[in-house]
Amino acid sequence: MADVIAIARQLGHAIQETNEYSTILNAKNAADADEGLQSLITEFNIKRVAINAEACKSDRDEETLRKLNEEMRNAYSDIMNNENMKAYNDAKQAFDKVLQRVLAIVQQSADGEDPDTTDFSEDCTHDCSTCGGCH
Repeated sequence: MADVIAIARQLGHAIQETNEYSTILNAKNAADADEGLQSLITEFNIKRVAINAEACKSDRDEETLRKLNEEMRNAYSDIMNNENMKAYNDAKQAFDKVLQRVLAIVQQSADGEDPDTTDFSEDCTHDCSTCGGCH
């Protein structure tokens, strides 16, 4: 068992050495340092709390809720249009693909597939009854 754990730790180090990992780390740091983006996120969270507070009132005001929801949607749109957030989302998608592939190989190997040939398929629905195989 110790050998498998040691190899898993080596895999962790290898993942952290990928370009995708470096890219997502740099994108996260840039997003965290972007004061405008952080302000938008704070505004979004404040709107979300205000919506929850208004929605829980027994005498809630539907017009206030509508206005807060619109403001929250606008804040979300502003967040998602921020260049640093776009870069982070792109980097996250690329990194997630690496992780999906690694996890698919590990899982399929644990299910008895050949570790040298098994791989991730983007066509996978995760519903094995529809599957023709991941190879």
